[in-house]
Amino acid sequence: MSLLDPAPARCAQPQSDAERGGAARQSHAVSSPAPVDTTTTNTLREGEARLWLRPAHGREARALRVAWRLHGPAEAPCIAVLGGISADRQVADAAGQPGWWQAQTARDGALDVARWRVLSFDWLDAESLDAAAVSSADQAQALAGVLDTLGIARLHALVGASYGAMVGLAFAAQFPARLRRLIAIAGAHRAHPHAAALRAVQRGIVRFALDSGDAARGLALARQLAMIGYRSPRELARRFNTPAVLAGARVRVGAEDWLEAAGARFVRRIDAQRFLALSESIDLHAVDPAAVRVPTTLIGFSTDQLVPVADLCALQRGLGAPCELHVLDSDYGHDGFLKETVALGALLRAALAQEACRE
Repeated sequence: MSLLDPAPARCAQPQSDAERGGAARQSHAVSSPAPVDTTTTNTLREGEARLWLRPAHGREARALRVAWRLHGPAEAPCIAVLGGISADRQVADAAGQPGWWQAQTARDGALDVARWRVLSFDWLDAESLDAAAVSSADQAQALAGVLDTLGIARLHALVGASYGAMVGLAFAAQFPARLRRLIAIAGAHRAHPHAAALRAVQRGIVRFALDSGDAARGLALARQLAMIGYRSPRELARRFNTPAVLAGARVRVGAEDWLEAAGARFVRRIDAQRFLALSESIDLHAVDPAAVRVPTTLIGFSTDQLVPVADLCALQRGLGAPCELHVLDSDYGHDGFLKETVALGALLRAALAQEACRE
């Protein structure tokens, strides 16, 4: 797919160092080399970080274990890569099992783990925190704890998509000295009311199913509803523009097989309580854009029903650091970050190269 505009969208002029109180000059103690150009085999480390964390919605600090995975050469710059609520630490291939963002982390991808150190971790949930809810700020603290465990003082970049973009914004606001550049894809400083309403219905379906003793059915239906929000009317019209058919005692429409398959896959990846906690975390998310004092690249999709371009423009206008906004035209709505491999890869490469030039 093509860019709506080959140049970054400019909803507002970026602020100068003086306007930001010199925030851009905060953290130059740790430098990162250029990405390693190597043909050596990707190295893989994984483990658990042990840390204390005081949840935003909890009563007291908790001792936690956070599972992490780190790919790539030891001498390469480190990039944290965070995805949606169903994503985990397996962002890249491990033991022949592809990662959830395999297209970008594979050989010659924008986040090629033979050239970059790529770090990810498993999301916290309310149960692990013994809290009423888990916040994006809690996830940001968990990432900081993982970095401490690994002895990484400063990330070259954080690439977050969907919920990962929200956590990235929270991390940039809390730990600006630990991040050179934020790349936030399909995520903003707050949940849009339309998207929050859709998620509220999804959670209602799951809670009803839990009360009825069929959590898997409820989770599958919630995912089917979510898929309609993730994708665009344009895509569904192109793929499923077929007449409804009477199948036995009921009518089936063109998209039902696709929706049911998506629901079944989701049930195999996540349990109902974890889904509820992370879905609520999206709607609780709130970051003051002015508190984000890290150079930022925002990427959105023209057909995203969950994170409208207008919200990204508002975020860009309010951000407390230089920020550029790119909008990709896509049939795939919010899921463009998984589907628009070539166009998104080009933007990721450009943003990472820009940061390398700053060094």
